[in-house]
Amino acid sequence: MRSALGLMLASVVAAIVIAGVWFWTSSPRADAAPPQTTAASQADPLPAAARQAARDDVDTTAALSKRADATQAAAPAAAPAPAPVPAPVAAAPKCANPDGLGISRTVVVDTTGGPGFGFLQYKQYDFLTDHEVVLTFDDGPWPTTPAVLKALADECTKAVFFPIGLHTTYHPDILRQVAAAGHTIGAHTWSHAHLASKKITEQQAKDEIEKGFSAVKLALGANPAPFFRFPALAHTPATTAYLGTRNIAMFSVDVDSNDFKSKSSDEVINNVMTKLDKEHKGIILMHDLQKHTAQALPTLLRKLKAGGYKVVWMKAKTQIETLPEYDAMMAKTEKPVASGRPIGNVVQTVAE
Repeated sequence: MRSALGLMLASVVAAIVIAGVWFWTSSPRADAAPPQTTAASQADPLPAAARQAARDDVDTTAALSKRADATQAAAPAAAPAPAPVPAPVAAAPKCANPDGLGISRTVVVDTTGGPGFGFLQYKQYDFLTDHEVVLTFDDGPWPTTPAVLKALADECTKAVFFPIGLHTTYHPDILRQVAAAGHTIGAHTWSHAHLASKKITEQQAKDEIEKGFSAVKLALGANPAPFFRFPALAHTPATTAYLGTRNIAMFSVDVDSNDFKSKSSDEVINNVMTKLDKEHKGIILMHDLQKHTAQALPTLLRKLKAGGYKVVWMKAKTQIETLPEYDAMMAKTEKPVASGRPIGNVVQTVAE
């Protein structure tokens, strides 16, 4: 009986052992990698663990990306990245003349409404202090203008120029020299017409003003400053009102050089300095068209420096927007044909 029972228990244990061995050897192990042939290894160089890590990484990145997209959609937009730091700007070259007149200060003019400057006619804005002057030149560009530019450059100072539109068609290159030297450029009508004349209609006066600005723009390839001086300082209520609607500043004068009447450079210098001794400051009117002014300017600027006068340079806050119809009109203007003969061969002085 006991033998039969023992035999039975031994059989059961043997069966369990055999079944366990079979299960262990026939089931794949989780940590066992399948064998790879040489071709398979070359086609898939990553081992199984690395491939799984790569898949995990891709899955994780994709999941993060999806969560980030969802977060960005729900959250307000992030502040933009700060703008890159601009490249350093080279400092303006210093005056080569250590004793030059220079510029004491620069003023920027808001021309809204057409303000007036120069106490001979416009007394609204007294912005100059004692012994401050503004240098202004009318009637260019002309062959004498480069000499004026040189005198200003030698003293490292700046001025405001009021060119005649017609003259810019004769010498656009000279006007571009004025711009290249950094001076302020306004306008002085198209043909130097006397706008207060009873023979000039309001429309003709408007045409003179606008054609002047458009001619300057055509010569420069850029809009000039909204600065204007009436020829002979002759204005009317209608013309001043029109300039106001166009936001163009009007310039008169405090110190008139009377260079167009002067017979020598010494007379020009004397006119300016004598009037400055009385006024002590102001806008000085000269003409770069005048030979005696070009000759007088180097000495005059040195006398201004010796007298304790300082130059204030006037600039405009914004440039004028010329009117398209006048721009088109000026573009069609026939340019004068330059003569091949030097002026000295055509016009000669025989007596003075």
